[in-house]
Amino acid sequence: MAAIDVQRVRDIAEQPPGLAARKFKDRAFIFWGIVATIIGLGTLVALVSDLYMDGGHRLTPAFFFGFPSANPAEAGILSSWVGSLLVILTTALVAIPVGMLAGVYLEEYAPKNPMTSAIEIAVNNLAGVPSILFGLMAVGIFVQFLGNPARYFSFLPEGFRNASADLFGQSILTAGITLALLILPVVIVATREAVRGVPQEIRHAALAVGATKWQTTQHHVMPYALPGVVTGVIIGISRALGETAPLIMIGGLTFVAFLPITLPGDSRFETIGVLDQYGAAVDPTATESVRITHDGVVVLPDFTEMPVQAGQTYDLPHGTTVQTVADWGDAVASWSPGHWLGSEFTVMPIQMFNWTSRPQAEFLEIAAAAGLVLLVITLLMNGAAIWLRYRLRKSIKW
Repeated sequence: MAAIDVQRVRDIAEQPPGLAARKFKDRAFIFWGIVATIIGLGTLVALVSDLYMDGGHRLTPAFFFGFPSANPAEAGILSSWVGSLLVILTTALVAIPVGMLAGVYLEEYAPKNPMTSAIEIAVNNLAGVPSILFGLMAVGIFVQFLGNPARYFSFLPEGFRNASADLFGQSILTAGITLALLILPVVIVATREAVRGVPQEIRHAALAVGATKWQTTQHHVMPYALPGVVTGVIIGISRALGETAPLIMIGGLTFVAFLPITLPGDSRFETIGVLDQYGAAVDPTATESVRITHDGVVVLPDFTEMPVQAGQTYDLPHGTTVQTVADWGDAVASWSPGHWLGSEFTVMPIQMFNWTSRPQAEFLEIAAAAGLVLLVITLLMNGAAIWLRYRLRKSIKW
């Protein structure tokens, strides 16, 4: 009778080989993960604590609503946080639609060919380019070229060239576009990864019932990809909020005692006529009839002052500066983007850089207070990203 080989039945209670080593590795990974988390949180707590100890007593209403001053006891961050708000608003309005559309196109519509591969490589590489290089690019394109009407094509109307040059140069628009280009790769990559994470079955089901490619993307892909897109966008905006180097390159001011927008009662200065890039009248012999709304003086092109009376009309030469007092109508009109996009600006990182470069210890205290405000804003934005992602994911039904 032939021998029959019977495989030994393994006892189910017996531990498989290497189980102890795998359990040790699992516990080691958990341990080092906890250690890394504690290090990160500890660093953040230490940073916040140090800033609060140095500048916490400076966080008063006067600090938030006061302009910078040579006297550290009176210095505030009004112009810098308003400037940061307007610059980040401009950045978001440029980066979010462009980045999302580019990410959706590259992931859903772009054909797979060498050109698309080259674009993908370029986008990934741009995410690692130092921010100061974006500042150098902005100086050449937005400040020296687009900010100078003499460098525009001669066939363009003179009014268009002057109006366009007023918006660019060392302005909020230039700062916003520069930071938008800086975070654009982050938004594009985040959008692509979020869109790629949507299961293909959802696309196939929508196409099977007759939906077009755009209807499938609009009604099925993007709603499910939105949590990841929002997270990437807010992370990019948070990075832009703390950038300093590119804004210094394009001419962000370190001391600004005015706002890009107008408040009721503010003094307003208007220069009569068309000026060249140096602020002189293009036609020194030209005059213009101007009705004065408030008593005061006007500064003529030769820097002499002439008293004027409210309600009177004067023929003033081009280059004359007229001072008025802003009312509520002027304040509301100043919120128009056409008014503040071309204004000079400062932002909180630049203001902090200016204060830390001064020798007085009091300026280091207010720089710490400004850093604490900037850090809290960044943490709030990241917290908003987590909350939005949670709420949007709750609406997903797979």
